[in-house]
Amino acid sequence: MIAMLNGVLDSVTEDAAIIDVNGVGYLVFCSGRTLADLPRPGSPVRVYVETHVREDHIHLFGFLHPDERSWFRLLTTVQGVGARVALSILSVLPPDQLLTAIVAQDKTAINRANGVGPKLAQRIITELKDKVGGIALSGPAVFVAGKAAADAAPNEEAVSALVNLGFSRTEAFGAVARAGQSLGATAAVNDLIRGGLKELAQ
Repeated sequence: MIAMLNGVLDSVTEDAAIIDVNGVGYLVFCSGRTLADLPRPGSPVRVYVETHVREDHIHLFGFLHPDERSWFRLLTTVQGVGARVALSILSVLPPDQLLTAIVAQDKTAINRANGVGPKLAQRIITELKDKVGGIALSGPAVFVAGKAAADAAPNEEAVSALVNLGFSRTEAFGAVARAGQSLGATAAVNDLIRGGLKELAQ
């Protein structure tokens, strides 16, 4: 199995990149976000690869960061989420935002991806909300997946208040989580709302 390619970026198509490794061109399917972050053709590039072997084809899916590959693997464990749908989700939500959306149970954010309807978005949240703690991410995402998840009930009123002000549930949840991290576990709802608004204004 191919786990990584280290070569030169030959060209980029709508949904894939061709990577030249010692004269062999590998067609690697990528998320829109990964394709946008690739260097210019002719530049050296390294991508982490997930190899899918089927009876009629071998497909390579490429990622610039291991955490994106981990999310791809996790997403494809959900019934109804194939490789293309997983790439579509990662095109609209980078790993930290996807983690926050799942913990916040924000199916609207996941529903923005092509090929993901409300029912599938809810299934993704239901099946992955207890698994996301195993993915190593840094910054606020860790707090959201860990302590913030445990404190979700006390913080829900602050999240709801921010949603009522027009912010998405994912934005509100992340902002309240970051505010709670700064203010401490005993912060009052009003303090969390003010702290969340300050986070969103940055």
